[in-house]
Amino acid sequence: MPSLSFTPRLLPAPQAAHYLGVSESKLRELKLPRKVLDGKRLYDRIDLDAYADGLAIEGEPIANGW
Repeated sequence: MPSLSFTPRLLPAPQAAHYLGVSESKLRELKLPRKVLDGKRLYDRIDLDAYADGLAIEGEPIANGW
C-alpha cells in the first residue's frame, strides 16, 4: 500500500484501532458502527473522531457528576 499524506475516510479494523490508539480487541468491544463497502466492514473516521471527542478529559468533572 502506498504511503498516503492523509488518513483515509474508511478504515479496516487494524488501522482504526491504531488511529484510536487501542488494540483490535478493544476496538471490537467499543461496538462502534461499521460501514460495508464491497463486502468489507470498515470504520468511518468521523465515527472514530466522535468517539474520541466524547471521552472524559482527565481532571474535568464528568457531566453526570460521577
